Amino acid sequence: MLDFKELDVWKEAKHLAILVYRCTENFPKHELFGLTNQMRRASVYIPSNIAEGCGRRTDKDKSQFMFTARGSLFELETQILISKELSFLSVIDFEKLSLQIVKCRKLINGYLNYLDK
Repeated sequence: MLDFKELDVWKEAKHLAILVYRCTENFPKHELFGLTNQMRRASVYIPSNIAEGCGRRTDKDKSQFMFTARGSLFELETQILISKELSFLSVIDFEKLSLQIVKCRKLINGYLNYLDK
């Protein structure tokens, strides 16, 4: 069984979740149970699914959790784009989050390719 805390993909996904929490602190209060909550949940699901997949026995099971993590990453990317258009995110925060999403996407895809071999 892998120690998920040693995986770069998990570390970067966790970093993304922390960034999302920090960037959503100043979202409008009326969005607390809307976009703020959705973005925070999606961001936490990414490293959580990576960790859960590492606890699974087969590579097929691990891959399934990585695909779920990747789906949450795409969900989060959509929410970030919407937040930018609504002017909830500053340009700087949007860029930080976008760069981290790209980094996570590459690492998840790389890990999926590794599991596929």
